[in-house]
Amino acid sequence: VQVVESGGASVQPGGSLRLSCAATGFTFANYVMSWYRQAPGKEREKVATITNTGIVPDYPDSVKGRFTISRHRTMSKIYLQMNSLKPEDTAVYYCQLRVLGREFWGQGTQVTVSS
Repeated sequence: VQVVESGGASVQPGGSLRLSCAATGFTFANYVMSWYRQAPGKEREKVATITNTGIVPDYPDSVKGRFTISRHRTMSKIYLQMNSLKPEDTAVYYCQLRVLGREFWGQGTQVTVSS
């Protein structure tokens, strides 16, 4: 199984970015994919989750109303649309795949929000 993120960049406060994550190498129908982030010196934080059927649990307050997770309808690929970015959103963003009780992580993609 391989999980690969892309789309990280440097952006000014108030800007937008869209991250992508593709998971390959598995064929099970039921899975859950999530975005996490980790800033320097901080614990990893879950920011969004989506199931293979498109169910999205609530977002944490830190990103609610600004971040939106979505999925490709036919592929195990997800996106994270990030709007109104703030300096505190600066972090490495990781994609996680959960399937059959196992977790698979991508290598992470850096998002930097700075003027």
